[in-house]
Amino acid sequence: MGATPLLEIEGLTKTYPGVVANEDVSLTIQPSEVHALLGENGAGKSTLVKIIYGLVRPDRGTMRLNGAPFAPASPSAARQSGIAMVFQHFSLFEALNVAENVSIGMETPPPTRELAHRIREVSETYGLPLDPHRLVGDLSAGERQRVEIIRCLLQNPRLLIMDEPTSVLTPQEVEILFSTLRQLSADGTAILYISHKLEEIRTLCDEATILRRGRVVANCNPREQTAREMAELMVGSALQSPGRSNVTPGAPLLELKGLSAKSSSPFGSELKSVSLEARRGEVLGIGGVAGNGQDELLAVLSGEQRVEPDAIQFGGAPIGHLGPNARRNLGVLAAPEERLGHAAAPEMSLTENAMLTGSVRMGLSKSGFLNWGQARAFAEDVIQAFDVRTPGAGNAARSLSGGNLQKFVIGREIKQSPQVLVVNQPTWGVDASAAAAIRQALLDLAEGGAAVIVISQDLDELLEISDRFAALNEGRLSAFRETSELTMDTIGLMMGGAHDMEVAHT
Repeated sequence: MGATPLLEIEGLTKTYPGVVANEDVSLTIQPSEVHALLGENGAGKSTLVKIIYGLVRPDRGTMRLNGAPFAPASPSAARQSGIAMVFQHFSLFEALNVAENVSIGMETPPPTRELAHRIREVSETYGLPLDPHRLVGDLSAGERQRVEIIRCLLQNPRLLIMDEPTSVLTPQEVEILFSTLRQLSADGTAILYISHKLEEIRTLCDEATILRRGRVVANCNPREQTAREMAELMVGSALQSPGRSNVTPGAPLLELKGLSAKSSSPFGSELKSVSLEARRGEVLGIGGVAGNGQDELLAVLSGEQRVEPDAIQFGGAPIGHLGPNARRNLGVLAAPEERLGHAAAPEMSLTENAMLTGSVRMGLSKSGFLNWGQARAFAEDVIQAFDVRTPGAGNAARSLSGGNLQKFVIGREIKQSPQVLVVNQPTWGVDASAAAAIRQALLDLAEGGAAVIVISQDLDELLEISDRFAALNEGRLSAFRETSELTMDTIGLMMGGAHDMEVAHT
């Protein structure tokens, strides 16, 4: 090839107290290359891209960009050098319009009229239709991602870093994104692509670097590997697929009857006449593009938002008026999508976070006194059972990687033996091995007689573990159908709102 590599990384090492995040990491990215960065949770992917983007300084090692030394002291310096990044969690202001959000992310934004023209021009060039004057709060998850991408493209990047970019997209939106990325690659932009969806990696990427526990353990051409082979390289052992026995669902445990509820967010989705029946031994799958009522549904099921008593029934008794602790006492537990700040308090230790939701069912308090010894033992049990990578239960939730915190949050609820468990995005940002373990734990919970409701944007996940499936669209829930009857295309249409006539009643 003979061309100068776009980015050369040699011997990067970064350590934190008790953790080696990156150890002697080296990789090379060529111009126009779509390069995958793979690894299980805690493997060091986030630290590595933060170093490239100027958010973290390495302890040792070097980088070269287009043959010249490269050591950005800040994201601004990285952007000026041609590095752009689309983060997994969007950094957008819902009350501002598209152009205003794009302007905030630019070093020297042009006048509003000129910026709106450039947004339209770039969006049309790369097949990402977007109105610069629409409020971000009114956009779908896929459209919000377009805002982030266009904000990056206006910088004319030489390297675009993308972290889990398809986690909230429908199959149709994924195709649009991939078409855009291929066009960017053809135009000379290199892409560093992080994802746990290995079939996507095989479809899109030219090369892959695989990290395990902070070190590079393999480089490969993804098109020449199976998804299972790459997953096993990531974890260093054989991958076990979730499995379950044939279980005949029992009596209904949790029922919603025509439930309607307004959203607590001005940009949320109002729930409109939602009905469902969750039975013992059954996994209900609920899909939908982000922002179509998932958070609102979890809030009314968990008791964070109270409704008319009869709108929700547990074991035939009304519970719509009960709060979260009263429902937990009955056995109705929930794990929300947002890990930091909702499912876990960032600055609190894992022991303290175990106490927050486990005090009732795990007997961690008595007569107003908290038993911290039992709370620590409970946290350590979750850490061991769900392979949470952390120095110990005394570490703050914030110190864990996103995937490891997800394992802790889900494990904390499952370990409390709920009769009904509602989870939103149970394997979001979790590696293949951990995702398989979490899904197996949910299946085991159902086999033990619990009713499990899984809200997810991961269609492969819903097809794999759910018995029946319904889609949320603009706050309305379609009729449930046997998952075995559905194809990926049909589910994608249901999530897009085609369920009312074409799907739900067929």
